[in-house]
Amino acid sequence: MVLRIGNASGFYGDRFDAMKEMLTGGPLDVLTGDYLAELTMLILGRDRLKDPRYGYAKTFLRQLEEGLGLAQERGVRIVANAGGLNPAGLADAVRELSVRVGVPVRVGWVEGDALPLPEGALTANAYTGGSGIAECLRGGADVVVTGRVTDAALVTGPAAWHYGWGPEDLDQLAGAVVAGHVLECGTQATGGNYSFFAGHDVRRPGFPLAEVHADGSCVITKHPGTGGVVDVGTVTAQLLYETGGARYAGPDVTARLDTVRLEADGRDRVRISGVRGEAPPPELKAGVTRIGGWRNEVVFVLTGLDIEAKAALVRAQVEDAFGKAGPRDVRWDLVRTDRADAGSEECASALLRLVVRDADPEAVGRVVSGAAIELALGSYPGFHVTAPPGKGAPYGVFEAVGVERGRVVQTAVLPDGERVLVPSEVVRTRGLEVVAEPVLPEPLSWSAGGGATRRAPLGSVAGARSGDKGGDVNVGVWVRGDAEWRWLVHELTVERFRELLPEVAGLVVVRHVLPNLRALNFVVEGLLGEGVASQARFDPQGKGVGEWLRGRWVDVPVAFAGAGVG
Repeated sequence: MVLRIGNASGFYGDRFDAMKEMLTGGPLDVLTGDYLAELTMLILGRDRLKDPRYGYAKTFLRQLEEGLGLAQERGVRIVANAGGLNPAGLADAVRELSVRVGVPVRVGWVEGDALPLPEGALTANAYTGGSGIAECLRGGADVVVTGRVTDAALVTGPAAWHYGWGPEDLDQLAGAVVAGHVLECGTQATGGNYSFFAGHDVRRPGFPLAEVHADGSCVITKHPGTGGVVDVGTVTAQLLYETGGARYAGPDVTARLDTVRLEADGRDRVRISGVRGEAPPPELKAGVTRIGGWRNEVVFVLTGLDIEAKAALVRAQVEDAFGKAGPRDVRWDLVRTDRADAGSEECASALLRLVVRDADPEAVGRVVSGAAIELALGSYPGFHVTAPPGKGAPYGVFEAVGVERGRVVQTAVLPDGERVLVPSEVVRTRGLEVVAEPVLPEPLSWSAGGGATRRAPLGSVAGARSGDKGGDVNVGVWVRGDAEWRWLVHELTVERFRELLPEVAGLVVVRHVLPNLRALNFVVEGLLGEGVASQARFDPQGKGVGEWLRGRWVDVPVAFAGAGVG
């Protein structure tokens, strides 16, 4: 029997009613929730400093107040990584909630991801797999909460439990990893954050679910009557999100993204098949967060004429006021949002953004606010700021490191209190296959029109989605047709990518080619500085980089310019 796994959360703070919607919208066997991200671990770490009883996603408990009864009525197991830094504490809280609402449930939890804290670190956690979840479900758990498992483990664990897969079932596990990766960000798989949103009603997209089969293949869909859309484009976009090359390595298995095949399977249904798996790597990824220092920001509004001169004046005044006591790191960005002969003051204004960082809170506090505000009557004409500068705030840093698998002992704590140690060794049923260089299709050649092109946005032909991995950003770009693919793979080289996005000119850019998906995946190293928590740029997670790329103009063959791929 097919296993129906749904998702009700893509991040800590996602749509609150999603759990109820998924439990009442149609049949499910397992409902998952992904609450953790790099930034979330830092937030939970600060919560735990204030009160050691916490360190978990508190909104999950509020969702369960109604969700427990609904899940029990429908026979749905709930699996979530909302335990964060304190899965045992969350398990206790779920049991207390169960008594309070009168819905008896059996609760299991998975721990062991926490690592010894390096000097100065706030959190340190290994990304573990789904085996502990599977053990809890075998032990009869109705609700399983975990710490820092991988996002895909929320699917591999239930699938391995349901079908009896072992660590040697690499292809099946790889298929489940791909399904989990599509589900993990919730409505990004059903039309949310989608390049071609204009072709669909995505005002309130439903959350996705996967019908997982015994061979690891699956169908991605959503409950009938919910908003949004599931098609090959939305699934492709999510597959490319926060990935890199052909090998997508995780603690359960290494999934080969170059083997993934997608096909429409009816309305709002996309079948994923053909996924090959290899042994997982000998090391686990671990995330370390720490307080990186103190940060402050001031945004000056420059209106009307002489924008560049006004920016130069206030910059010189502020830096002069800083003197030797100024912050260690000072960054200025002039954003030309102004228009000539504007019909409103706002449209006539540009923004000059000052961001400062320092290890000393005093260096970003009164020194900065005083330098900015004391200029109010003695600087450029029309001087004002978007908000009064404050005393500064701490910012975080995320670092990804490798840790030997043997140093991480995952433990499943069953509903009856039994503690089951989960083996960490890698099972190799076959060696790593050679990832051959993709065979590129021949460039387009036109028998008529002399290969005529016209200037158009890249996004008139291609979709894109981008996201963060620590300080790096990945940009996945895809097209739907074979002709468009023959053009894209030769047009969008690394050199062309750098030309179109000048911000990446001095950074390492790696291009990965995925012909089965008609997609290119670019990884830009260091664009986001020390990660989202450090807020090194105005788009700290790189969410808009793909849309920036789509907005750039290129020479597009007339045969399909403007056709779109919605």
